[in-house]
Amino acid sequence: MTSPTLMQCAVVRRVVILMCAVVLPAGCGVADTGAAAVSAAGSKAQEIREGQQTEQRVREQLDIANQQAAQQRKSAEDASQ
Repeated sequence: MTSPTLMQCAVVRRVVILMCAVVLPAGCGVADTGAAAVSAAGSKAQEIREGQQTEQRVREQLDIANQQAAQQRKSAEDASQ
């Protein structure tokens, strides 16, 4: 086996530099896109949690209002007898 010549080393070095110049920025773009997707998913998850909390509060308020209305009807019925 012969050792690589100076010319072969220079060609390999250029190929490696070219690959790095092409691949590294592309990798950064993919990372940015992935980070943006994760951020958007986190925001949507937060919106869903807040929506569920709001729904629960409204349900509780409706239950309280229904109980109060039932008590008022019962009081009105008792007073009319």
